[in-house]
Amino acid sequence: MKIAVPNKGRLHEPTLELLDRAGLAVESGADRQLYANTVDPDVTVLFARAADIPEYVADGAADMGITGYDQHRESRVENVDELLDLGFGSCRLVLAAPEDGNITDPEDLAGATVATEFPNVTADYFAERGIDVEVVEVTGATELTPHVEMADAIVDITSTGTTLRVNRLAVVDDVLDSSVRLFARDDVADDPKVGQVETALGSVLAANGKRYVMLNVPESELDAVEDVLPGMGGPTVMDVEGEDAVAVHAVVDERDVFETVSELKAVGASDILVTEIERLVE
Repeated sequence: MKIAVPNKGRLHEPTLELLDRAGLAVESGADRQLYANTVDPDVTVLFARAADIPEYVADGAADMGITGYDQHRESRVENVDELLDLGFGSCRLVLAAPEDGNITDPEDLAGATVATEFPNVTADYFAERGIDVEVVEVTGATELTPHVEMADAIVDITSTGTTLRVNRLAVVDDVLDSSVRLFARDDVADDPKVGQVETALGSVLAANGKRYVMLNVPESELDAVEDVLPGMGGPTVMDVEGEDAVAVHAVVDERDVFETVSELKAVGASDILVTEIERLVE
């Protein structure tokens, strides 16, 4: 099973880190390599440009792929299924125009020119609204094109909006919300190994923002502790040998840990241990 992942850029390291946390660590470095093994002998990583990954998966060079949703939409491949939102690499594709101009609505661009690195996404956006524009593909410095009279507006990626503001551009409309996703070719989407990879990555995402809490408490206070620690379907309770107490284990949200520990102490809990969770299979 081959998984195509970004070979460089802002998505490269987070993707390798996620694979590592999921138990699919890459065994050899990615520098100047096309393929690398993982600790699972049945899973190989293929390094490719993020923009090329949907096509690699669709054509069979890889079975699965990790790349941005924006790249998937731009590729227009039809035989690739989205399996999982991996929760990083979030950004927006926006329609923007000079802030001192008269373009305040997409309809204002009828008959105008729009520059972008995402010509297919842009064409689809305007076609869905019945607006006829000329789409000009550029490969960089998109935000400069309105100022050198190459375009009347742009469609570009933004995370914070800083680059747009620096270049005196104002957002006219949101075109697409994107994040990094796990994809698979539709003819292998039901393969058991694909399911294993999806479960492994999903278990890392499920563990994010969670903490495992363990404590001892007198049996007489168990009901009070259970009110504090509802957990995932209720806390796990075990007898403590030789003592009139029970051990309680539960998963809690990280943001609730401070208050939860205080409440547990107040109802008589002791030996409270809070630890991180690497993976959580729900």
